[in-house]
Amino acid sequence: MAPMFLVSNEAMMKAAIRCGIAGTFPSLNYRNEGELPALLDRLNEAKAAVQYGTYGVNLIVQKTNPLYKKHLDACVAARVPFYITSLGNPREVIDAAHSYGAKVICDVTNLEHAAKAVANGADGLIAVTAGAGGHAGPYPMHVLVPALKKEFPHIPVVAAGGIATGQQMASALVLGADAVSIGTRFIASTEAGVSDEYKQAIISHGMEDIVLTERLSGTPCNIINTPAAQKLGYKQSSWEKWLSRNPRTRKYFKMMVQMKGMKKLQQAIKPNHYNQLWSAGQSVEMVNDITSVENIVHRLMEEYRQSLKVFG
Repeated sequence: MAPMFLVSNEAMMKAAIRCGIAGTFPSLNYRNEGELPALLDRLNEAKAAVQYGTYGVNLIVQKTNPLYKKHLDACVAARVPFYITSLGNPREVIDAAHSYGAKVICDVTNLEHAAKAVANGADGLIAVTAGAGGHAGPYPMHVLVPALKKEFPHIPVVAAGGIATGQQMASALVLGADAVSIGTRFIASTEAGVSDEYKQAIISHGMEDIVLTERLSGTPCNIINTPAAQKLGYKQSSWEKWLSRNPRTRKYFKMMVQMKGMKKLQQAIKPNHYNQLWSAGQSVEMVNDITSVENIVHRLMEEYRQSLKVFG
């Protein structure tokens, strides 16, 4: 279960653990004092009660994340089982995780980023492909996954982007992926704490309704093409691009953009809010109902097994 900003919550993580899969969440979903350490304690208890399920924490390692160091320290203290790093140099997280035997899987969108992650000691790579919800890459899964396996044959690769069915899971594994990361499908779960409007939007919109915008976080991000998204716009202005690249201004400008985007997204997940900025991937095309995490996982596995039978 992929980490989703403002969507992934405790109920979803515990359901994932009970179902025997790995639930992950962004540490930035828990920004209030003491929230993250307390949650990690509860998740460790849930993990200890089962044989197979686990959880991981997604850390944004960019300098623009003011809570990064504090959250990393809390995760290390709780001995989090594994980490997903995004948008920055993962070396500090890798060193900290390896100090007690945890693993680090790094989000990558191309071979260059993957080479840097592997050089820094990454235990695995998440191939963030075109069509992924939130921060998406430019390359399709059928190109990026085999390219990563060819270049780094001994590094596990997780396919992410456009996966919402067991058939698509099977397709990813045929390409050489060792696992899959699924996000958008789980937004339309009973455990997700987002508004009913957001969940219904996942069901009612299709792949053509997903647009890539640079204006929400400063990094290309897939969202549903609502009137609010159209008003926000999709491309940064030349002035905004200059501010985001200038060595003197880029850190502070990116931090400002991300903080503004975070507030907009936080408002949008609330019921009956006019500013409907909803992150989602192209796999909305395959989502047709709202049901429990347990039912979603059961359905995925049944579809996966049927796909294997069909293709031998």
